Amino acid sequence: MGEQENTGKKPWSSDQLRRYDLDLEQIPRLHYKDPKIDDLIAENKPVVITDSNVIKSAKERWTPEYLEENLGCSGHTVFLSKNHKFKYFDEAKMLTRSNTNGIEFIPPTRKARMKIVEFMKKLREWKPGNDRLYLQQPLNNTVGPCLVRDFVEFDWEYITKKHNKHNWGPLTSNLLLISQEGNVTPCHYDEQQNFFGQVYGYKRCILFPPRDFECLYPHPVHHPHDRQSMVDFDRPDYMRFPKFKEVRGCETVVEPGDVLYIPIYWWHHVESLMRGGPTVSVNFWYKGGPTSLEYPLKDYQKISITRNVEKMLLEVLQDPREVGPLLRNMVLGRYTE
Repeated sequence: MGEQENTGKKPWSSDQLRRYDLDLEQIPRLHYKDPKIDDLIAENKPVVITDSNVIKSAKERWTPEYLEENLGCSGHTVFLSKNHKFKYFDEAKMLTRSNTNGIEFIPPTRKARMKIVEFMKKLREWKPGNDRLYLQQPLNNTVGPCLVRDFVEFDWEYITKKHNKHNWGPLTSNLLLISQEGNVTPCHYDEQQNFFGQVYGYKRCILFPPRDFECLYPHPVHHPHDRQSMVDFDRPDYMRFPKFKEVRGCETVVEPGDVLYIPIYWWHHVESLMRGGPTVSVNFWYKGGPTSLEYPLKDYQKISITRNVEKMLLEVLQDPREVGPLLRNMVLGRYTE
């Protein structure tokens, strides 16, 4: 059982963390001026950047009450779930039955448009049995003048220096996340570099390196749950997913002001602490930098190649049901003992 020890005085306790049968180490926490941060980023390893001014303006102001008053009058995207899990799915991949091998796909969450006042009211009045809620809003000029001002006051100089030093591609988006306590974003990976800023409340982040790809059993690329693990961390099926026992990860609880670097292709499982109130977070997503193949290949480069092979076969064969048998015929007896 991997669990961050609650040493010293902290505003959260270990019984607010969900329990999983996982072997976890702690992600390093380093002061924003520590040169080791750049070493870890260069090695494509996670690190918590502490005491910076990156999201200081948000940390000082973006309480739930402030957001309710200033987020703006337009509607926002809110996901609703019957349970605590908010597993992403690609709506574009739901359009044909062949995308799920002929099995009807039932979305685990549904999407609604809500004004911030309605969303906050539902959070305050939430009772067991009601749908759980998770608001996701791009940070753009529709979020209200006060939030735009706060956003401009982020320490863009610091984060841009990291972006340039490590030769990432352009910033693609900043996403504001307002989560109900106890919500979980199940294990998945992104094809972008991510600075994850914790603004309000506490979140536990569990990360796994790309080398554990086969241990986390991602859905096929054609599936609506592409990039998501098929393993249910609450009730892992070791008969179906035996290698999950071999997974080795790391974790941290991010607190207001922390910025967690989540490297490209690293798996991450994120939960707002139970009984900890709502949480507010901000993502900074950057495209990966130019690909330069140096051997031996890095783990995340191998995953990228795997995805591209799978996509190419799907494009040629048209029917996803033919991809698996073809790959098995290519490998079994030839590349296996």
